[in-house]
Amino acid sequence: MSQISRSLDERLNRANTAIVNAMEDPEVQNALTPFGYTPERMQQGRDLLEYAKGMHLKQKSEYGDQFAATEALDAAFDAADKTLAKWRRVAQVALEGDTNACVTLGVHTRRKRTMAAWLTQATQFYTHALANASVLTSLAQYGLTQEKLEAGKAQADGVETAWLAQKKEMGEAQQATKVRDAAMEELEDWLHPFIKIARVALEETPQYMEKLGILERS
Repeated sequence: MSQISRSLDERLNRANTAIVNAMEDPEVQNALTPFGYTPERMQQGRDLLEYAKGMHLKQKSEYGDQFAATEALDAAFDAADKTLAKWRRVAQVALEGDTNACVTLGVHTRRKRTMAAWLTQATQFYTHALANASVLTSLAQYGLTQEKLEAGKAQADGVETAWLAQKKEMGEAQQATKVRDAAMEELEDWLHPFIKIARVALEETPQYMEKLGILERS
């Protein structure tokens, strides 16, 4: 767990201890009511708390989905890239001397490294290889059959699908973080004055402050 996540868990736990224990102890609630923290106002704080807790869990879930999507993309890409590299080498041998075919399939250039460029290169290779009968014949002489090309294209298509899924999960995770952060800010805007007033309301009963997780100032 990251330091940020631990800090948020600790902040939520602090808020939960203060708000829930105040509401569930009649004597504490009675002491707070004259200072404006009526049961209704305390419920407002609890609603903010529950919402923030829910958004925190959702944010964790969304990032879990993002990590899973990234792992799926990495696995799909590793397999497809290995296949493409192998078939490009075969094509370079099979089409040696046929400059036009090499350029059409894109095997005259180095393999691309960025995802967008790699997908373009893979699409160029498989699409043109499968569409040209003479190229298919030349490739088949070296074991690169139509079936193998179609399987390789399916792998490349799978990489594109996985990439789009990862981008979607990344966007959802980023949005979940924004919503979570806004919920935490709203909760702590409510909690900050509450803690200060609780110190005043409960100054004669330090055991109640301890129950709310409020440390006495030295």
